[in-house]
Amino acid sequence: MLHSILNVVHVIVCFFLILVVLLQQGKGGGGLAGLGGATAGQVFGGRGAGNFMTRLTAASAIIFMLTSVALAYISSGGDRALREFEETPTEPAP
Repeated sequence: MLHSILNVVHVIVCFFLILVVLLQQGKGGGGLAGLGGATAGQVFGGRGAGNFMTRLTAASAIIFMLTSVALAYISSGGDRALREFEETPTEPAP
């Protein structure tokens, strides 16, 4: 159950991170945010858009990394159980 929820969150954060990175303005003023014209600058303000988008990108990246580590840890749980089972001494046959 937890694995499925983490998978869904991970995929959503992945797409959101892609979108946020594409919306950022580059040094040349490019990016998909430029498609909005003057309205994109009015919504966020002059420098406010850069700080907001930078923080949003950082938060998305942190959540993405945490879900990646959590999914890797949960997925390796079966391997740990198998190794413990193989290391358990068995009784010799009479």
